[in-house]
Amino acid sequence: MTPIDLRSDTVTRPTDAMRAAMAAAPVGDDQYGEDPTTNRLQQRCAELLGKEQALWLPSGTMANQVALRVLTRPGDEVVAGRECHAAWHEAGGAAANSGVQIVEVGEGGVFTREHFEAAIKPRGLPVFAPTTLVEIENTHNRGGGLVFPQRDVEAICAAARERGIASFLDGARLWNAAVASGRSEAELAAPFDLVAVAFSKGLGAPGGSLLAGRKDLIAAAERQRRMLGGAMRQNGIYAAAALHGIERHRERLREDHAHARALAEAIAGCAAVQLDLSTVQTNIVIWRLAPGALDAAALVARARAQGVLVSAFAARTVRAVTHLDVSAAQIARAAAVLRALLA
Repeated sequence: MTPIDLRSDTVTRPTDAMRAAMAAAPVGDDQYGEDPTTNRLQQRCAELLGKEQALWLPSGTMANQVALRVLTRPGDEVVAGRECHAAWHEAGGAAANSGVQIVEVGEGGVFTREHFEAAIKPRGLPVFAPTTLVEIENTHNRGGGLVFPQRDVEAICAAARERGIASFLDGARLWNAAVASGRSEAELAAPFDLVAVAFSKGLGAPGGSLLAGRKDLIAAAERQRRMLGGAMRQNGIYAAAALHGIERHRERLREDHAHARALAEAIAGCAAVQLDLSTVQTNIVIWRLAPGALDAAALVARARAQGVLVSAFAARTVRAVTHLDVSAAQIARAAAVLRALLA
């Protein structure tokens, strides 16, 4: 029996229609700016995100790392939500590639203007690293797919502008945030200087992310992309997959959200599970295991033996992510397996 893979929304395979689009894509040398499909993708995403220009990158991590190199200098400080992707899941890249330190504020991945302002270091005191960037992750991965409240986004970015601090949106799952909030991607991205989105998660493409912002920032990002080895050649094959996902797979993210909710509700009643259903807003379900219950590693191993793949996020924390390769029937079966193991 084929396993039900809930480890991440990056495990999807391209659909037959997406593969056909990739095979038919016109291509050229993207380093010369001559790949027509990549150019079309960048223009389409700049429009979707309400920005002047956009730049394709191979991965979300590289998009985040390039943004840091464009918006900061070595020795700077970045304020971000707790357990943000840039601090927890990029192999120390912020320190190694940009020489910055990240200060985490708030709770559960979200924070307020007051949290941000309290973290800003006073200017003119040489013992402090200067705060030069605020970063928001929306949706927030380790927060359980939470949608960052837009009123707080706007207040935080306004405070940053008042103080000459740059703003960056790690919107790898911004598509999910748009569907869940009923706001357009452009509205969610509007307060930020630079915005990143990913195509390999909810949209089901085999790879690729993108940065969007002012022309001068994208020009700087293009140089950093080359320095980090991310410039491509006949990239239209990837760009075609991303375009297909944008046009065909965005609205169906509602199904993923409904599946995540169904899974969460099915296991929330187990005595071994500590799960706040209010955090299940998109396609990610994160729960903690009560004292005396299985630990995360044991649950992951036993679920795998029964054909359900989930991830251990900490010693007693587990994550499941829904996506376009998982049906409602498979979610019901996965829920039954997990409930039995957690009983």
